[in-house]
Amino acid sequence: MVISRSQGHGAAHARRIRDWLHTFLITQQLPVHRIGQPNTSLLDDKDFALAIKLHLQSLAGKQQHFCAQDVVDFVETDEMQEKMNKAGFPRRTISVRTACRWLKQLDWRFGRRKNGMYIDGHEREDVVEYRKAFVKRWMEEYEPRMVIYDNDGNVVKTPEGFVLQGKYAGQRFRVLLVTHDESTFYANDWRQTAWLHTSSKATPQPKGEGESMMVSDFLVPEWGRLRTEDRSIHLFTLLLMLTGCTSDARLFFWAGKNRDGYFTSFELLAQVDRAIDIFEEKTNGFATGLFMFDNAPSHQKQAPDALSARRMPKNPHPDWTSAPGAPQMRPGQLPDGSPQQLYHPDDHPTMPGWFKGMEQILRERELWQDGLKAQCAGFKCKPSQTDCCCCRILFNQADFINQKSALQELVESRGHICDFYPKYHCELNFIEMYWDAAKFQYRNTAKTCSSSAMEKNVKACLDSIICLTFCIRRYANRAARFISAYAGGLTGAELAWVNRKYSGHRILPQFMINEVKASLGYI
Repeated sequence: MVISRSQGHGAAHARRIRDWLHTFLITQQLPVHRIGQPNTSLLDDKDFALAIKLHLQSLAGKQQHFCAQDVVDFVETDEMQEKMNKAGFPRRTISVRTACRWLKQLDWRFGRRKNGMYIDGHEREDVVEYRKAFVKRWMEEYEPRMVIYDNDGNVVKTPEGFVLQGKYAGQRFRVLLVTHDESTFYANDWRQTAWLHTSSKATPQPKGEGESMMVSDFLVPEWGRLRTEDRSIHLFTLLLMLTGCTSDARLFFWAGKNRDGYFTSFELLAQVDRAIDIFEEKTNGFATGLFMFDNAPSHQKQAPDALSARRMPKNPHPDWTSAPGAPQMRPGQLPDGSPQQLYHPDDHPTMPGWFKGMEQILRERELWQDGLKAQCAGFKCKPSQTDCCCCRILFNQADFINQKSALQELVESRGHICDFYPKYHCELNFIEMYWDAAKFQYRNTAKTCSSSAMEKNVKACLDSIICLTFCIRRYANRAARFISAYAGGLTGAELAWVNRKYSGHRILPQFMINEVKASLGYI
């Protein structure tokens, strides 16, 4: 301490002098000072730093959790020790604190993972092709027949009438968007953070998500939820009540074994049929409904008698149908446009009512080739082959290719339009934002202890959002803004930035698209 004081220093310098003395007594070597020398780090070596970066990126790419100790262990591997020798560093290990400091220098931050726009599968080749076709239909066929609202719910554009031609000939000109989706609410889905008094004691919390309830509903930007308001004057509503139905298109479904079962395409078709009844009663014939659905397998399910070459026998069969208990397959269409019966007539002398078999069907279409087998092994035909087997030839026939789903056939048979959103594009269905707002309300409500209380709670949360019609129109505008951005050539995560910057618009003009591309460095 005396020596330290004489040099104008304090207790810390005195301890340092003591350490130097102890080191000299043990090693008989004077300590080497580093005053004026640069403070180097192992990360200054580019090869060493690059190896750590690649290792961390591989862990993050696999969604694998890692910590600072993993960096310590990686540095101790033979490969990294060799790199340290080449860099001239004698040290062989690092501490966890050094690993944390290195992670910060490499721009890693410890925190909660953030949710973003789901883009997995957006740029798959078949998805992009379908999305382009859907966006073109929306911009050229659907939106010109819609009334456009701003974010405050005011009308900013009304459609200008023109003659409908082609497949839309004879329809009512005005189009109302009716979007559908299902969502599931869970009993144990509530907030995990709250203000707690210091005297509060820890209580056991239920495990798992708890009881679930599915909601299937339709939204319309003009009205909100698809339902009839006045139940006293409409004969249609009275008939619905007498037949056990309701004047509301919304459906609650307790999915699961020993409950309501499972929500299949049959339940959806019944709900859609009732929704069309409500839509027609509410519009009184002045508009055509554009019924939009997710591109889910259950929504694409075909009718039991739909044309399908899968599992067809090659030879005649007395009672073949596409599935056990299914009706006979509907007639096909010959190349000249005339119908083709796939079953022999009941008065056939040898095979009354029998299924003809693929060979006979192809012969009638003049497509039969000697030596054709029923199907390739495992139905794994070569991509370039179109006539390798009977099944492949029929699959490529126009009437089989153009076979529509049961859902589309139902909607179009009622004189309305049916379409499906592209896969992986939940941002295009504005009802998803409605579910999000309702679930936010649900998580802030009190816990429920019974199914009836849960259903009442969910209904209250859904109705608290749907009463704000301008919110529904804002959701619809946000989804339309995504479609407009896709039409302008933007893709993927760029759209999230577009929606934040141009949240006040429904359609992005070309100068906005150019501004976005310039900001992203595309032009």
